[in-house]
Amino acid sequence: MGVLITFEGAEGSGKTTQLRMLAAALAQAGYRVVATREPGGTRIGDAIRTLLLDHRRVEISPRAETLLFQAARAQIVDEVIRPALAAGSIVLCDRYADSTLAYQGYGRGQSLDTLKLLGDYATDHLSPTLTIYLDIDVREGLARKRAGAPEEWNRMENLDINFHQRVREGYLALAAAEPARWLVLDATQPIEALHRTILLRVLALLGDFPENLLQMNSGEAERS
Repeated sequence: MGVLITFEGAEGSGKTTQLRMLAAALAQAGYRVVATREPGGTRIGDAIRTLLLDHRRVEISPRAETLLFQAARAQIVDEVIRPALAAGSIVLCDRYADSTLAYQGYGRGQSLDTLKLLGDYATDHLSPTLTIYLDIDVREGLARKRAGAPEEWNRMENLDINFHQRVREGYLALAAAEPARWLVLDATQPIEALHRTILLRVLALLGDFPENLLQMNSGEAERS
């Protein structure tokens, strides 16, 4: 059976970059890796993602928004994540059920108990072994995103700053409630330093410490 590792973070936190770096390092070390994202990762999920993130779709109600996210999640769990885990792969997912608790729960003010029930159904009770959360001040994160990829600015990112602050507070509350599952990191650290910290934690989780991989990453960090 494989391992499910999820990445969470506010806009501009760099979680997608860190996921890609981890995937490359683990693949180089000989692990079978499947990298995916939410919402998306399947044809159905990608169609839902387009609808959910379109900044013109301001009429989507909070409840409809929640159910659409959960529908995309159910599809990726059934179509991608569970088969990959059954094949012994390490699955890295850019966002997962914790995103709904943070955004639709803490951000939108919806019932956390209801969202957890929906999340359990959508994931078929599949929880991550490790969740990596990259924490950043919301104003800095949004500024990073707008400067780095303005063409990707979406409906969720366009919500007011108070919403994003509530989301951040929600993530920190979720992490505090399950410290054994969460790795909380300061997203303003250098990219290579973050990568090395994440890689060391994941290798420890896997019970493997390939010396050549650690030396390679150490050298890259020194050059950065």
